[in-house]
Amino acid sequence: MDLPPQQDELYPIAVLMDELKHDDVNLRLNAIRRLSTIALALGSDRTREELIPFLDESVEDEDEVLTVLSEELGGFVEYVGGPQYAHVLLSPLENLAAIEEPLVRDKAVESLNKIADELSQEQIEHHFIPLVLRLSKADWFTSKISATGLYTAAYPKASPALQTELRQAYTALVNDDTPMVRRQAATNLAKFVRIMPPDVIVAEMLPLFEKLAGDDQDSVRLLTVEVLIAVAETVPLERAEAHAKLVRSLRSLFSDNSWRVRYMVADRFEKVAKAVGETVVRADLAPAFVRLLKDSEAEVRTAISGQIPGFCRLVDHETLLKDVMPTIKELVTDQSQHVRAALGTQISGLAPILGKDETIQHLLPMFLDMLKDEFPDVRLHIISKLELVNDVIGIERLSQSLLPAIVQLAEDKQWRVRLAIIEYIPLLASQLGVEFFDQKLGDLCMSWLGDTVFSIREAATLNLKKLTEVFGVEWARQTIIPKILAMGEQTNYLYRMTTCFAITTLAPAVNMQVIEESILPMIDRLVEDQIPNIRFNVAKSYDVLITTLRQLPDDGTLKDLPAGQPTVTTAKGLELIQKHIVPNLAKLQNDPDLDVRYFAMVATNNAGDLMQTES
Repeated sequence: MDLPPQQDELYPIAVLMDELKHDDVNLRLNAIRRLSTIALALGSDRTREELIPFLDESVEDEDEVLTVLSEELGGFVEYVGGPQYAHVLLSPLENLAAIEEPLVRDKAVESLNKIADELSQEQIEHHFIPLVLRLSKADWFTSKISATGLYTAAYPKASPALQTELRQAYTALVNDDTPMVRRQAATNLAKFVRIMPPDVIVAEMLPLFEKLAGDDQDSVRLLTVEVLIAVAETVPLERAEAHAKLVRSLRSLFSDNSWRVRYMVADRFEKVAKAVGETVVRADLAPAFVRLLKDSEAEVRTAISGQIPGFCRLVDHETLLKDVMPTIKELVTDQSQHVRAALGTQISGLAPILGKDETIQHLLPMFLDMLKDEFPDVRLHIISKLELVNDVIGIERLSQSLLPAIVQLAEDKQWRVRLAIIEYIPLLASQLGVEFFDQKLGDLCMSWLGDTVFSIREAATLNLKKLTEVFGVEWARQTIIPKILAMGEQTNYLYRMTTCFAITTLAPAVNMQVIEESILPMIDRLVEDQIPNIRFNVAKSYDVLITTLRQLPDDGTLKDLPAGQPTVTTAKGLELIQKHIVPNLAKLQNDPDLDVRYFAMVATNNAGDLMQTES
């Protein structure tokens, strides 16, 4: 910021005052965002004595402006002279923490916590804790809501007497008449509990949890699940009485009349199970898990479906097979497509838990049913997770069971399903072997090159490159490339376009001989194509080939090169560029179409740079 002569030392404050009073909100926002610049100009002393008091009086503005101010003050410690003076920032932030707009309050609380980390114990006790208590005892609920988010920052640096006072103040917030305050108290209680010793938790915090867990507002009760997890993880299992109280509350949450509370329990089920211990899992959580899988609300069944693999690792094998698996099987035909889709993302995770024989017996039939589901996301999720099953039962058994379904899905009307199948093919191919692949899946892979959706055609070309890396250059030369070249003779221009994409994508995976004998002659023929889109893609293909040929060894592919080897164009690569590519690019530079000429010029420049480098 350009400042005038120093005789007007109040200039930055005066300008800021004018801008903050301006009718234009954007101007006021810009003024707030320049506070650090103004503070630097003023120096730390004047920032503390003039700027901060001014800002303290300027909290009546648009919510957007106050939000930015709340955020800016969180990073202002260095401008007021460092941590020893950081407490001067608390006053304007206290005012902002009482604003009605939630976003302003949230940013103010975030900044207050950030500043609290830099305050000494003396500053915490003399400045920060009084602020927390004032907000906690204010008449208006907005201040109390903000206060609940400040206790965790204040408590560790407080003396024992002040810690007791803070716990008493938090108890008052938990018992507040306003549901919004109780909600926020429940939200922040989990963090507050984690910084306390077990004795204090059992004596004072556990009753607060029980009070919130029995609240008449379901919006409060659902937030107590995280508190339960925090208490269970912090209090040792040896404190049996405390854990018995937790289990009683947990049972009531499982069977709560509000589906939103049951949803929250379902969504955190694995964390709850790990926190409460093996005995409770066996006696209470396993039956509750089955009940939630059968819940009347689809949202609850969707949430608990996401917990299937994690929780099933914690139960004994007999319970899993006898009680849990039959209920999971029912979800395969659940009336809600969202439940079935959630199940599709998780069910494969059961394979490592069940083992080979039981995966074949229990899971494979479910997979086959879900691969026929009318909802595409269900099929998509099953396909994307098959690798977990493959690791357990082997690709041969998997392919025998699922290959018919995979072939059917390859022609699915939903292009995302076809795309998922394409991405799975290289893994399948590497496990099946070349002979099985050529017999069962080879024609399928080639058919994708003619798909009506560009993303499928693009993925199909990348698929061919990956398959070449799996089966080798000779396989590609004999099996793939002849079929691609045949597409270049088709009357439909999209096939000829796909030929350009395919052979260009394949080039880095093959060797110099294949490029010379097969790829370059095909592209040379397309130079004279009647469709301009084909011709400018030919120019782009030449550009890629120039880059490939400048790195390609005479007797190998790019993947054979050692990592970090410097690029040196071989004599053969240079010859192909000079004799085949450069003359055709010269023709394309005289093309009547502007785009063709442009891409030909780009490729020619690439070739020119190469020649200059090699010379």
